[in-house]
Amino acid sequence: MRIVFIGTGEIGRPTLRALLQSAEHKLVGVVTQPDKPVGRAQRLQSPPIKSEISQTTVPILQPARIRDQDAVAKICMWGPDIIVVMAYGQILAKSVLEIPTIACLNLHASILPRHRGAAPIQAAIVAGDRETGITVMYMDEGLDTGDILLQERLEILPNETGNSLHNRLAELAPTALLEALEQIAAGKPARIPQDSTQTTYSPKLSREAGRIDWNEPAELIERKIRAFDPWPGTFTQITSEGGKVRNLKIFRASVRDHSESKPGTVLPNESKLLVVTGRGSLEIEEVQLEGKRRMSAADFLRGFSSPRLHF
Repeated sequence: MRIVFIGTGEIGRPTLRALLQSAEHKLVGVVTQPDKPVGRAQRLQSPPIKSEISQTTVPILQPARIRDQDAVAKICMWGPDIIVVMAYGQILAKSVLEIPTIACLNLHASILPRHRGAAPIQAAIVAGDRETGITVMYMDEGLDTGDILLQERLEILPNETGNSLHNRLAELAPTALLEALEQIAAGKPARIPQDSTQTTYSPKLSREAGRIDWNEPAELIERKIRAFDPWPGTFTQITSEGGKVRNLKIFRASVRDHSESKPGTVLPNESKLLVVTGRGSLEIEEVQLEGKRRMSAADFLRGFSSPRLHF
């Protein structure tokens, strides 16, 4: 089958690589987001998907808006049987969904209908889910609402971070897609409507989502610390003896027994950074003070004998 791949994020690279190497199907084009300026120098940086095919002859399209007529016309010229979408970052209009002769397939990093939306990987960890996976679904005009073709599942590990789960799901995605394409080629693909009563949503994360609310239970805060690593990261604020307020990033923590003190209170301890939460307490293990290097909590405490946390 002739396939067009539409994607932007790093998570789609293994799937794109599998399509490039496929002997059964032909990758006839790739659509990704435009290059963007990054850093202080504002140098243009290519999306990961563009970098993946930089040494190939596969044609690439980088429209500012995929629904624009020129972009739709160019995709039509490629004559795809299947369009595969993964982590693209734009909503596909009906004019794009209708281009392929067989189907538009989306690879979503959750077990739909759970965690529809932009941040399903982080949402699964925050929710304390025991498993997640890749859903291959037929795209429609809704937000991750299409019928399910198949799902591949994996266990969420106890120490899972957003980064580690992202990478594991990225490696699982090609298996899911190739199985889906095999079913389509055989003429017997499944088509299972989603149970809308089981729907949850995972909206796009902002940096502010990483601000710790010490009134929340310790278990939930600890899951957020892992889920939001590396983006958006979790942070709180400390006030030094001179009254200066600075952000403190938190990279690792463990749940400890309950304390009767007010949430956000730092418990007296010379070697451990223990903070009271709304239920239980957290031992903060690895931090980075604004303007400083990443360090252990023990090293941090040697410079701050009595930090006061703000929430």
